[in-house]
Amino acid sequence: MNRLKLVALGALLAACGAALAAQDAPPAPAKPAVAPAPRRAGPPPRVPLGLGPWNFDTQAGKIHVEIFARQLDHPWALAQLPDGTWLVTERAGRLRVIRDGKLNPVPVAGLPPINPAGIGGLYDIALDPDFSTNHYIYLSYVKPMEPNHDQTTLAVMRGTWDGTAQLKDVKDIFVADAWYGEKPAPNRCCGQGPVWGSWGGRILFGRDGKLYITSGDRNYGEMVQHHDNDFGKIMRVNPDGSIPQDNPFVGKEGWKPEIWTLGHRNPLGLTIDPATGKMWETEFGPEGGDELNLIEKGKNYGWIEVTQGKHYNGEPAKGIKNVPGMTDPVLDYGPPSLNPGNPVFYDASAIPGWKGDLLLPSFTKGVLRYAMKDGMPVGDPEYLLGDLHQRLRDAKIGADGALYITTDETDGAVLKVTPGK
Repeated sequence: MNRLKLVALGALLAACGAALAAQDAPPAPAKPAVAPAPRRAGPPPRVPLGLGPWNFDTQAGKIHVEIFARQLDHPWALAQLPDGTWLVTERAGRLRVIRDGKLNPVPVAGLPPINPAGIGGLYDIALDPDFSTNHYIYLSYVKPMEPNHDQTTLAVMRGTWDGTAQLKDVKDIFVADAWYGEKPAPNRCCGQGPVWGSWGGRILFGRDGKLYITSGDRNYGEMVQHHDNDFGKIMRVNPDGSIPQDNPFVGKEGWKPEIWTLGHRNPLGLTIDPATGKMWETEFGPEGGDELNLIEKGKNYGWIEVTQGKHYNGEPAKGIKNVPGMTDPVLDYGPPSLNPGNPVFYDASAIPGWKGDLLLPSFTKGVLRYAMKDGMPVGDPEYLLGDLHQRLRDAKIGADGALYITTDETDGAVLKVTPGK
């Protein structure tokens, strides 16, 4: 994409209204002393991250927060290798390496063409369950069609990484049947957002060794309840991209065989509770209506027919909750929107008071910590790190028991959370 196109895309981002703000919303500012100014088009200015470190009192004791790495452009996902090295994806299309606590200034080469339009780009990273022997890593990204780069879809590539500066044997193992974005855009209901949004893109290996892939509705929600496409779905494939024969809709006429669940708007979080083996997902709703869902085989989670959020044009949802055939979220948020990131269950011992808890990063309210009982979140969450006013995207537990979190900012960082003194 040439420089003129990038400039034009930047102008479009600035001019986008409320729909884009909910897609990529900034953190809520500190309590104002005076009434806020009228809402303007596009997100307000970011709050710069200080130099740190920071110390906070929490219900489980003191915690210490420091910058593990910074000068990252919208870091989207983290993965730690067996030797302790961290890999970090930048949404702009770069794969970075943090080794021995130092960020390598040179990105890993060998990635395929990636379209960074709007909030698109390079997304998640997952290690093969047999990484120690095959060295496979998987990356999700926005794939442009040739020659029309406006037409895009979500794809997952696999490559071999041996610790050098080059990713080898790169190939797509899955390309979603959700091509969209070509001009002119179709007429859509409900005041939906721009065509360059809501790709989803989270990937996760389940305990069954299968790869789960979240695909967003692309702000074309009318497509989601159709069974012959990958819009607004969670897909399940084998590590080579082939279809497991025990998927719920294999052999069912009119259904894509890769579909595991459907009815999702923009699923941006996917994790497994190590205590129960259950899979949890987070997704952005429209205006409000953000969700935490328990993911179960073959279920329909409602979008665009059912939502507890508000459509941007004020049009009421057809259903809100308790709709036959639809699965409601375990928790919902907003308005205002929470904009949930990728959650993680704390299964380490460095911070004993968090053992077994669900930690949910967000764009607007820091990290939400939920106690778990009988495999479900209970009570009100504790809010952590909100004073940093950063958009928190991904959370991972390191081999050292520390919590690592990415800040989805232009001057992005990886934060490290350890016990305080």
